[in-house]
Order: sequence, then structure tokens, then C-alpha cells
Amino acid sequence: MQPKPVSVLSFNKGTRIEALDIFRGITMAGMILVNDPGIATHVYAPLDHAVWNGITPSDFIFPSFIFIVGVSVVLSLSGQLQKGVAKKTIIGKVCKRAATLYLIGVLLSILPTFNLALLRYTGVLQRISIVFFCCSLLYLFTSRTFQIRLVIFILIAYFLLMTLVPVPGYGYAILEPGKNMAAWVDSFLLPGKMYQGTWDPEGVLSSFTAVVTGITGMLTGHLLLSNKTAERKIIWLFFAGFISFTIANGWHWFFPINKNLWTSSFVSYMAGLDCMILASLYFLADLLGVKKWATFAKVFGSNAIAAYLVSEFIYDIVYFKVGGVHGTSLNDIIIRAVIPSGLSLEMISLIWALLYVVLCFIPVYVLYKKKIFLRI
Repeated sequence: MQPKPVSVLSFNKGTRIEALDIFRGITMAGMILVNDPGIATHVYAPLDHAVWNGITPSDFIFPSFIFIVGVSVVLSLSGQLQKGVAKKTIIGKVCKRAATLYLIGVLLSILPTFNLALLRYTGVLQRISIVFFCCSLLYLFTSRTFQIRLVIFILIAYFLLMTLVPVPGYGYAILEPGKNMAAWVDSFLLPGKMYQGTWDPEGVLSSFTAVVTGITGMLTGHLLLSNKTAERKIIWLFFAGFISFTIANGWHWFFPINKNLWTSSFVSYMAGLDCMILASLYFLADLLGVKKWATFAKVFGSNAIAAYLVSEFIYDIVYFKVGGVHGTSLNDIIIRAVIPSGLSLEMISLIWALLYVVLCFIPVYVLYKKKIFLRI
């Protein structure tokens, strides 16, 4: 295949970027792989989240998805504005989509038993809906300069709040699990069940820095739609990514990289990494046209909502315990049957997770071939 001339390739507003679908698909497949091990207590280290400070490849997934949401907001809304759609109409669609995502997230927290004691007002889809809503409004009503200033302000303000302001009950600033300012705010403001009992990784304060992750995606989207040549876009993505990545590693000494707290250093680290990953995929898929290798990812990425809901639906079936909490699930039966094979528990857990990804892929692929794409 002849590569496309890199000096003339450009994207108009509303044009679909192959790299973004591939990146979204890789992220979605990674999320399913990490969330569904065969044996939760036996997982290879890279496929497990960092316990507290630090980062593993598993911690890349959620912030990358939010970064992609930010990029998508710019590509989607710019296309609508270019077509002459009124801002009032766009806002209505944004509110409807954000509310739907949020309600689905809340509903999933009580499935399959519909136990209201398990209801969570925070969570993965809930955070995505909040970021999507905030980024959409920022795109429609603020300038890029304002967005950059907001990123800097929130990251520094969060750093100062978490490291200098005394936590009620302790008398000094602390960053330990359940004892920090974010945990105190969660215990004071959040209704319903919190994921960690007394605090939530998708809590109130960290939602502000999660929005910043979305804004970094928006700034990337602005760059992709700019009049710069394709090669200069790639250079800028790598340069900005490297600078952000470097700042994060220095900031880590004062405000540790921590996904649970969504610390400022974590935001900077992931923004840098995501920019460089997207630049690489952009170069391969959109400039050189080398994308057959990524068909699997593209299927997931072009129907991400469907993939997520399929994974949650299958999870409720496979892990549902017949006979109550101490009952037996289909997962238990299969794992017990495989254990005598002699494979390590970690390998069994990994093979299960890989097969689970394939199982989720099948219905999404059917939808893809029928050109059925779930849009909320």
C-alpha cells in the first residue's frame, strides 16, 4: 500500500479520525481485560491496579478513555457547528446524553439484584457523563486560552488543597487512603454507597481533575483540527506529551501519581502518555494507512457504549452467584474445573480474561457488520 503524502493530509471538522477509534478500541478491550480476571486474587502485576501511589498499565485505561472523550467532544461539536446546528440544540443533546449515561451508570450499580443498598451516585459512567457535560459546555462557551488557564488553575489548586490544608479530625494534611481531604469531602457530601466504604475513587474533589483530563483531550482535538500540516501535528503531540510526562515525574516527588485521588501529577502523566500514544496511532493509521492490524480495536472503538454494556451484561450472567453471596457462579465452576490442569493461577486468570474479551467482541462485531452503532 502506498503511504499517503504526509504533507497534504488534513482533516476537516467532523471528519472521523481512524486513530481515535483504534485508541478507543484498545482502551475498551483493555478495560474488559483488566476488569474481568478469572481469579481476582491472582493477577499478573501489570494487569492489577496500583494499590495506592504509583501506576501500572491497568491504571492507564480509565483516564485514557476520558482523554478520548475530550478529543471526541471537539471533533463532534465542531462538526455540528459547521453544519449550522444552533448551540441551543446542541446543549439539549448534550444534556440528554449526559443524563442518560449517568442514569445507566447508577442503574448498573444495583444490577442484577436491584438492591438499592448498593446504589452508587458515583462510578465509571457517572464520571464520564460529568466530564462529557463539562467539556461540551467549555467547548461551546470558552476559548482555548481559558481552557488552558483552567487546567493550570485546577491542577495547582488541587495540589495545594490536598497537601497543605489540614484534614478535619487529623489536624494536618495527609494523603493516606480514607484519611485525606478528598475522602473527608466524600464522607460529608456523597449519598448512597461509596466504592471503598468511607470514600470513593470517583468522588467529588477528584472529579474536578478528571474534567481536566477531558480538557487535555479537548486541547488535543483542537490541534488535530488545526491548519498545521500532519507532520507538525505529530511533532506537537509528541513534544507536548513528552513535556507533560516529564512534569508529572517531577511533580510525583511532591504530589504522588495516584489514580484513586486522580492527583495533578497523575493527570499530567496520563495526558503526556495519551498524547504520545495518539500521535503514534495517528501516524500509522491516518498518515500511512497501516490499519488492518487494528481491525479488532476499531470494532470495539466504533461502538464503545455497546461494548461496555455487553461486558456488563455478560458479567452479571457469568459472575452471578446462585444461592446468594456464598453461592456458586459459572465463573467458579469453570475455574475449579481448570485448576487441576497444572497451569499457574495467574495464567488461568489471564486466559479467562482474554477469552472474556473475545466473548464480548462477538456481539459487538455482529453489530459492526450490520452497521448498528449504539449512540446515546
